[in-house]
Amino acid sequence: MSKAKVDINARVQDLTEEQVVAIRNAIGNLELKVEGELRSQVAMNIKRLKDAGAYRGLRHRRGLPVNGQRTKTNARTRKGKKRTIGLGKGSAV
Repeated sequence: MSKAKVDINARVQDLTEEQVVAIRNAIGNLELKVEGELRSQVAMNIKRLKDAGAYRGLRHRRGLPVNGQRTKTNARTRKGKKRTIGLGKGSAV
C-alpha cells in the first residue's frame, strides 16, 4: 500500500479509480500471481501430482484429505455428506 501511495486505513468502497489502478500496478510490479493465473497454477500442480502417481495425487483423485489428517471420524468436508447403508423399507424377517 505504501508503494501505491494509498492510505492503509482506507476502505475499498472509498477508493478512487486512480488508487485502484495504483494498487493493481504495485501488485503487478511484484510479479505475484493473482486471480486466474494463480488458480491455473494450483490446478496444474495438482494435475502434475496425479500424473506422477504421487501419494498426494492419489488423495486428490479420491477426494480425501491430502495433508495427513485423520479420516476415520472427521474429514466430512472433503468426503462429502455421510452415506449410511441400511435395509431401507421392508421387514427384516
